[in-house]
Amino acid sequence: MDTSLLLGVAREALMLMVLASLPPIGASLIVGFMMSLLQATTQVQESTLSVVPKLCAAVLSLVIAGPWIGAQLTRFTTQLMLTLPSVAS
Repeated sequence: MDTSLLLGVAREALMLMVLASLPPIGASLIVGFMMSLLQATTQVQESTLSVVPKLCAAVLSLVIAGPWIGAQLTRFTTQLMLTLPSVAS
């Protein structure tokens, strides 16, 4: 069992996790900042005013980036299944 191969697979899995979660987190961050700026300027402190747009932005970003995320996950899973026999030996 080659430890460099295992470390490479683990590193790529963590990088894929970060890249796959970036679109919804980034969209929520941008919309959350805009909504908090709007709340600060209008002095309206309603909690649902910031949560609902962030949720909608996250879902919309998942709909838009979903095919790319799915392709990346499929690529990684295929690569992992192909390298699995070499890890076991």
